Amino acid sequence: MDMSSRFEVWQELAHSCGLITIQQGLQQVWSLLLLCLICRLCFRLGSVSTLKHAVSVLAGMWSLYLFFELQMLWVLSLSGLCYLVLLLGRDSSNRGLFLSGVIVVYLLFGELHLIDMVTWHKIRGSQMVVAMKAISLAFDLDRGAVVGLPSPAEFLGYVFFVGTVIFGPWISFLSYKNAIEGRKLSWLWLCCSCICLLKSQFCLLVSTCIAPYLFPLFIPIYGNTVTDKWLRAYENAVSFHFSNYFVGHLSEGTSMLAGAGFTDEKEHTKWDMSVVKPLDVEMPRSMVLVVTSWNIPMSRWLKIYVFKNSMKLGTFPAILVTYTASALLHGLSFHLGAVLLSLGFITFVEHVLRKRLASIFSACILSRPCNSDCNHQYRKEYWVLLLNLVFSFLAIFHLTYLGSMFDPGVDEQEVEEGYAAVHTIQRWSELNWASHWLVFGCWVFYRLIL
Repeated sequence: MDMSSRFEVWQELAHSCGLITIQQGLQQVWSLLLLCLICRLCFRLGSVSTLKHAVSVLAGMWSLYLFFELQMLWVLSLSGLCYLVLLLGRDSSNRGLFLSGVIVVYLLFGELHLIDMVTWHKIRGSQMVVAMKAISLAFDLDRGAVVGLPSPAEFLGYVFFVGTVIFGPWISFLSYKNAIEGRKLSWLWLCCSCICLLKSQFCLLVSTCIAPYLFPLFIPIYGNTVTDKWLRAYENAVSFHFSNYFVGHLSEGTSMLAGAGFTDEKEHTKWDMSVVKPLDVEMPRSMVLVVTSWNIPMSRWLKIYVFKNSMKLGTFPAILVTYTASALLHGLSFHLGAVLLSLGFITFVEHVLRKRLASIFSACILSRPCNSDCNHQYRKEYWVLLLNLVFSFLAIFHLTYLGSMFDPGVDEQEVEEGYAAVHTIQRWSELNWASHWLVFGCWVFYRLIL
């Protein structure tokens, strides 16, 4: 395809896809943004904390109704159940574990027996955010990080906080309490919120109108029968990645617009909510950093409330428990469960292999960048940079393979109900299970050099 023909196709995409995508995206979120702004003003102008909690509850419930209508009742019932469990176990020191078990049973029972698949996938994100907030609060109560069970208004204001209840992210109870204190309105706050919202729209545009046509329309690479499969897989993966960045940046914008997502530095308030780091995913150093950069608040939640509590089982079992917990929160979806458990094995093997190689060669080739005062002899030599680059390409390879199943061209009904197991198996079979075989080979190599 010559440049003139390609330019005509670009123009057609801009009109038929780009404008419509941006318009639909704004239509879906403008009411939520308005509610976030109203909450922010009420938090700033109000003086009675109970009134602020009530505003948070009402705004959050209204946003749930706007997005889910009467299906919001499932989210409300989960919230009510969580507070009831916390109330009944207020004298216990194991509220975190008990509430986690109750929530898992509720989610599994609801998905298997009470809620149809389409409804579940609509409300899954909000259910997950509410569950994460309630569990973190329970563990914080056990540890004494939160003193005393919050009142019903405080609890509901927290779990229904309008800036996070629809798209996330998870925030701690302390962050919510800081948000309702109402920091001073500033141009920096407004600019940071708007920049995140603009980035979210850009990511939506890339996911919908650019990534599915990446090869050869935007990048003139033509493949043969074998490479075509991997090029299509990479397109699917990039489209899925940018849909996640869209949600992540949108959640950054809504959180900050509603008054959360800041840190205090002396007398200066810094609006620095960070949910995703696209560059760390698209140009990764390691799969370990990909996992943490994919959803930073959720990664932090899993580390604090799942991984650390499971470490007494051992490192590898703790990793499996962590990824299993993430899979359960995401729902009984075979493709998500397969991806998350595969990630558990990939990140573990990558971590131990690079740790062993770093010890053998005394080089900075760990999964995470070394500190400036590390004891490694070799840091920035060419062969060290080359080894890190090889692991970066391996991470891109794994991401392409894992993201190949998220095909934007499949039937919409199948997406709403969740990809079937046969879809996942078919996609990975087409790629000859290459990533799983590679991980197995890396593990065998690690055992040989141990």
